[in-house]
Amino acid sequence: MALVIVGAATQERVEEAVRAFEAVGFTRTAEVGDREPNRVLGLPCGGAETLLAADGRGVRYLLVHVGVPDGQPGGTHERAHHRIDTPEIADVARRARTRDRMLVTCLAFGFRNGIPEGSAWVVDVRFLDNPYWVPELRDLDGRDAPVRDHVLGQPAAATLLDGLEATLVPLLDEYARHGRMELTVAFGCTGGRHRSVVLAGELARRLVPLGHVDVEVRARDLPS
Repeated sequence: MALVIVGAATQERVEEAVRAFEAVGFTRTAEVGDREPNRVLGLPCGGAETLLAADGRGVRYLLVHVGVPDGQPGGTHERAHHRIDTPEIADVARRARTRDRMLVTCLAFGFRNGIPEGSAWVVDVRFLDNPYWVPELRDLDGRDAPVRDHVLGQPAAATLLDGLEATLVPLLDEYARHGRMELTVAFGCTGGRHRSVVLAGELARRLVPLGHVDVEVRARDLPS
């Protein structure tokens, strides 16, 4: 996306967000029609008129609202593609940058903490036997070999991965053709520690050899 519009209820919050976008390579602009790659425009206090003008000119943009609502009908909070808090700005900015190659993120999460925003494909893996109930595996996580072996040793895990890979891979070029250069496949289990982590890592391992996409693995509910 060439243009990102960042809104917030105050000028100070908008300025903070714009600086975060600049820190990852965006260039600040004051022109809503700026079509150069990786431009960021700040809109405090709603900006409804600016958004309407952009729509009237056919401008494509990603709209991000930071913090509390602005209270303006048709403003950035009401129309936002992403509503986030300050700690999330840097991650959204990094992901919004124009890319030459598609990025596929294989994300593990726990349903108890909610489905991650921005997940394009959500895969519920709670049907698999949970390593949590195996005493020697409970305190480990999906990055540990014994847990991985326990999860991938279940025939249903292979069935899921084979089917997901067969469905997803032929569609990646179609996503890119329509301008979708980032795709998050989110695997959810109960706590986001065991089954989801294993499955996210295994799908990533299968995608890396494709060569024409970038692949990353994240486990939201595990410590770094």
